[in-house]
Amino acid sequence: MSSDTTHTTFGAHSTIGDVLAGIDLTGKTALVTGGYSGLGLATTRALTQAGARVVVPALRPDAAQLALADIAGVEVDQLDLADLASVRAFAERFLSSHPTLDILIANAGIMAGPERRVGPGGWEAHFAINHLGHYALANLLWPALTAPDTARVVSVASGRDPAWRIRWDDVQFERGYDKWEAYTQSKLANILFARHLDLLGRPHGVRAFSVNPGWILTPLQRHLAVEEMVAAGWVDVAGTPAPGLFKTVEQGAATQVWAATSPELDTSGGDYCVDCHIAGGSPTDSSPTDSSAAARLWALSAELTGLDHID
Repeated sequence: MSSDTTHTTFGAHSTIGDVLAGIDLTGKTALVTGGYSGLGLATTRALTQAGARVVVPALRPDAAQLALADIAGVEVDQLDLADLASVRAFAERFLSSHPTLDILIANAGIMAGPERRVGPGGWEAHFAINHLGHYALANLLWPALTAPDTARVVSVASGRDPAWRIRWDDVQFERGYDKWEAYTQSKLANILFARHLDLLGRPHGVRAFSVNPGWILTPLQRHLAVEEMVAAGWVDVAGTPAPGLFKTVEQGAATQVWAATSPELDTSGGDYCVDCHIAGGSPTDSSPTDSSAAARLWALSAELTGLDHID
């Protein structure tokens, strides 16, 4: 994991347009999960404008086609991250028509939803969709990611809290479900995934980063009642956002696009990025993002999915 040696002039208020200025992605192939709504839609639009061909795997392909109708250079396909059979089928279709993948942005996710069990193992939905589905996708698309000289994988996480932990003895929340604990565990998993993927991918030219996009109002909050957001101080009773608390979608998506494309990061990897910067230095051994936790999560994910194609 790298220390922050970048000297970017970008910050919390930088937009996607700012970070992509002067960057030509012509001839590159990118994949953005959830690339038809919220941060994902803004990311897809920006990458195509920079010249990339963008594949958007979608749970609801019809809705994706409608949302992306005015954007040239986009392909839509079907993918359910909660269903390993769907992930395998998508990966097979992708590899049959795309020999290389330059950018993979694991953007799709759910937040603070009601308890839901998915997959053959009855996995907790946040862990399955936010983490295991993307873990499986990266494994299955590994031949395409290693085909270019260099590739980037960006895992969209959230604000990192030192109190976060993986519930190793009850990862699936079978003993008492809490929607926020389930969400934060999955976001910590996103960070750990990127850290270990970078370690494994580095010899193959694949670098990985996790990012905190910041506070943005998007469809991600679909499971939250207005009363809950009022109580949290996010909005007032009329639904108006608290002044100065939220970024725009273009500002929120800037960090993931920066992590996916910035030449400043050519020699970095495994890092957690905030406001278009690498956040802090290497964590201490007691950090929830330490290397042993990342390796342990990787092994657990391999066991649960039956996939471990990256070495």
